[in-house]
Amino acid sequence: MNTITVDGFDVRITHPEKILWPNLNIRKIDYLMILVELSSFILPHAKDRLLTTIRYPDGIHGKSFYQKNIPAYAPEWIDKVIWRGTEYILLNKRATLIWLGNQAALEFHTSFNDYQAGMYPSAIVFDLDPSSEQSFDDVIEAALLIHETLEALHIKSWIKTSGATGLQIYIPIGNRYDYPTARKINLFFAQYFNQKYPNKMTIERMVSKRGNKIYFDYLQMWHGKTITMVYSPRATKVGSISMPVEWDELRKGLKPENFHLLNVQTRLKKKQDLFAPLLDSNNEQNLDEIIHFIKGKD
Repeated sequence: MNTITVDGFDVRITHPEKILWPNLNIRKIDYLMILVELSSFILPHAKDRLLTTIRYPDGIHGKSFYQKNIPAYAPEWIDKVIWRGTEYILLNKRATLIWLGNQAALEFHTSFNDYQAGMYPSAIVFDLDPSSEQSFDDVIEAALLIHETLEALHIKSWIKTSGATGLQIYIPIGNRYDYPTARKINLFFAQYFNQKYPNKMTIERMVSKRGNKIYFDYLQMWHGKTITMVYSPRATKVGSISMPVEWDELRKGLKPENFHLLNVQTRLKKKQDLFAPLLDSNNEQNLDEIIHFIKGKD
């Protein structure tokens, strides 16, 4: 067992040679070094948000489990907050990220709001998932159709891969609307695109009834629920990462596996943080007209 000091905090490192991604021959120590490089990108987007991790003690092919409650053996210096009886980790420190990496936390999922904001999410999120027989190109097509409409409405949006099979579109709102209002906005757009492109998108929750269509999941964005956070690794055989992409990149075509643990540093040196605008209050979108329109229909 080794102990390293990260920003003044001691972090114990155990089993550094354990293989976590066999296909890539990524050991735990390799993973921790990658997390160090990712930390400046992850931490600003994770700050003060309720964290759920998925841990794989024996690597991606072993058993896994979700962890919400901070374990009793966690270091005292880790930031935490109690919400509805669960004591959540707040991923506010680089040392916390490295400690979680040592615990074989291979995926990071965060709430849609920071805990101080309570019932107010920081962004409207459109979560797009393909049906089993669809390709990622189908998800791209749906995302671009949505983006075209948002642009026509003068609504700015940013997009990232989920790291798995889907895409997620973010409209920053800066805690302007509470969750019930945000849900109405999300449902409005989901129904609109379902009606405009009935052969391409669906809001049907039951997988068996979706057909060969993209599922527009408007229900996931809610108080207490989580989403794969930007720059989170995924427990896939290719070690993919939830990566923000440019709309022009999407138009040219890409695959989720294009962005992974072994090339992420090169990608970020080139593109920097494409989700940084979501942290800038100047980019918060005013959707009051949409809300007035929805109320007019009720």
